[in-house]
Amino acid sequence: MSGWRIFLVFLGVDALVLFLESGGISISYREARTFYESDSLLHLLIQGSVALFGQTDLALRLPTIVMHLLSAILFFEISGRYLKRDSDRLWLVAIFMLLPGVSSSALLVDNSALVILILLLFVYFWEWRQWAAMALAVPMLCIDGAFSPLYLGLFIFGLYRRERLLITVASFLFVLSLYLHGFDAHGTPKGHFLDTLGLYAVIFSPIVFIYLVYTLFRHYVLKHFTLLWFLATVPLLLSLLLSFRQVLEIQLFAPYLILAMPLAARSFFHSYRVRLKIYRQKYRLIFGVSLALLVVNALLVFFNKEVYLFLQPDQKHFAHRQHVAKELAHALKARGITCVDSDDPRMQLRLRFYGIGECSEYRMREGSYSEGENVTISYSRYVAYRVNVTKIPKNGDSYPSEP
Repeated sequence: MSGWRIFLVFLGVDALVLFLESGGISISYREARTFYESDSLLHLLIQGSVALFGQTDLALRLPTIVMHLLSAILFFEISGRYLKRDSDRLWLVAIFMLLPGVSSSALLVDNSALVILILLLFVYFWEWRQWAAMALAVPMLCIDGAFSPLYLGLFIFGLYRRERLLITVASFLFVLSLYLHGFDAHGTPKGHFLDTLGLYAVIFSPIVFIYLVYTLFRHYVLKHFTLLWFLATVPLLLSLLLSFRQVLEIQLFAPYLILAMPLAARSFFHSYRVRLKIYRQKYRLIFGVSLALLVVNALLVFFNKEVYLFLQPDQKHFAHRQHVAKELAHALKARGITCVDSDDPRMQLRLRFYGIGECSEYRMREGSYSEGENVTISYSRYVAYRVNVTKIPKNGDSYPSEP
């Protein structure tokens, strides 16, 4: 079977899992804000998807799932420029699909999926026709401020190549991007270097992140400078430098490190194959452990509700923000309640997506009370959320008090 056919099987399995998982999580507060209050391109895409396919979780997440699948196709195509064997490309794209940050960006309504797709599209165009990539770089200004590191990387790449036109265009785009989208530098300076490293390790898994950094450093020592090296190294160093002062939105920088993966794969497979078979065990161990960790993480993400089986009452689920809202909306509708006045504005906005509006007829408060009706949302006997819903008398009497 050819590499492309096996890749399409990978893609089909990935799409099936994502489609199934999209119905198992609820809209988060951040996603609800993107859906109702944002003016971004992602907002327009998910609004269009919901208008076409109905107000469901699958329709909400369909744009990011499609972006993820397109990114995988571009990534597989780009990797062919660096890896000649189909088997190497398939292993690399499998790791790409299993990366915690990549798989979560496919399910969560977040700009990360869009940024990854456009970055890969830019690299694909650059290796095809540089003028097409630069033509794409202009409208990228209007999409998101996350492309500022791209322009900075292009500027430094232009300095290295001594290309005056690239230096001029990239510097202009970088300054204009900062002007249009700004740069968050408020607050008291405080170091978050270790926190940033930890986030990178979570997004890429520890072993993969360490090897990516090692690959970039090795290319620096060997003076093997390519566009991918600059686009991966400059944002990484910039994020680590800024982390000495403030907390970063890591999703603005992490997608760029994905561009180093073809370089890392080429380095790994070359180092593996130049050694005799008896000396390859260390590389097999590293690869096996890395793949195992990625598979375990993917299983935790895709079967996240089963984690409640192992939680104690005082422990919080890592995906708690993506739970409760849908089940709570269904429980309220089963009681004939279609609108509430919640004391939690975040939950109020989340419930709106599932058809629970805002009104003064029912008061919803978190916790259990003697008056009204208590609603409990549980997963595997783990109580995730408790609220009390009280019907407000029409004569304007005050709310019932706590027992």
